[in-house]
Amino acid sequence: MMTHLEQLQKRIMDCTKCCRLVPYIRDVAIKKRRMYRKCEYWGKPVPSFGDPKARVVILGLAPAAHGGNRTGRVFTGDLSGDWVYGTLYRYGFAATPNSTHRNDGQSLNDVYITAALRCAPPSNKPLREELINCRPYLVQELQLLHNWKILLALGKIAFDTYIRFCKETGAILPSPMPKFGHGVVYKLANGTTLVGSYHPSRQNTQTGRLTKEMFENVFNLVKMLLEKD
Repeated sequence: MMTHLEQLQKRIMDCTKCCRLVPYIRDVAIKKRRMYRKCEYWGKPVPSFGDPKARVVILGLAPAAHGGNRTGRVFTGDLSGDWVYGTLYRYGFAATPNSTHRNDGQSLNDVYITAALRCAPPSNKPLREELINCRPYLVQELQLLHNWKILLALGKIAFDTYIRFCKETGAILPSPMPKFGHGVVYKLANGTTLVGSYHPSRQNTQTGRLTKEMFENVFNLVKMLLEKD
């Protein structure tokens, strides 16, 4: 019998709300990238992944067209995923440093990974209405995860998405309003701690805006917060 969280993931995978995204991810799955032409693409909304009892939730932006949209797992099969899972492994949250496919045996401990948008958007740029369509899934998901205390937002869109979640669920936000930045920490009235990080996207990592040291420093911070909990 499926848990409520598993039922939610099934609804996410079956979702067809966004008229721009549904044909786009299917088209990408048919045409494929040349280097992945022998791969069977997922081509559907991508479910979340991780430990349902996690104390840490990682919130990203969206699956990559030839990453999660190909492999069927969030942050899997692209350079951003290499950064995320490699760092999770170094800090004891992941079973292996590599995440290549949804059936590769990877598992997470004390971490749950989700996204503001479950479908890969063209040019990695979601529309406002697409984020609005997807947000109820995140609201339900965070309410079904009972142990989490820390939310690590990867990028400004993820950060702002969680702020909107707080507003929609009646959580009292500090004044002035939390502002996104790398390494920022906000303890919120709903008992959670919001941590911000630059997204490990290619445009950030290849330009030096986000370095491995900077990314690891954020996870050092998360570890320290867990130890204080």
